[in-house]
Amino acid sequence: QVQLVESGGGLVQAGGSLRLSCAASGRTFSTYNMGWFRQAPGKERELVAVFLWRSSTTYYAPSVKGRFTISGDSANNTVYLQMNSLKPDDTAVYYCAAQTVGRRISDIYVAGTYDCWGQGTQVTVSS
Repeated sequence: QVQLVESGGGLVQAGGSLRLSCAASGRTFSTYNMGWFRQAPGKERELVAVFLWRSSTTYYAPSVKGRFTISGDSANNTVYLQMNSLKPDDTAVYYCAAQTVGRRISDIYVAGTYDCWGQGTQVTVSS
């Protein structure tokens, strides 16, 4: 299995930017699809973005498309989430997750199909 550690969260004003990092140890990222999810208080965990290593394909939730960018650095076994034009609605705990490749493509949207999770990092956007 892979172990995931997120970093880069913090407090930022609306319109600002943050970059989250997810560093992995153990098995290499190339055997996983990598996702960023978030969970706000009282809400369900939701998908933010997904990066497919084997094809470099990316997927985004409609609420973040055009503002967030997910990318991967295979040399450092790290996945990033660049978040621009942040809004108060983006406030949540952000989690990095790894999904074993080979599933149906529709499974990338389902949190329960991911095998490994990081501990989460808090992002707070003030108005």
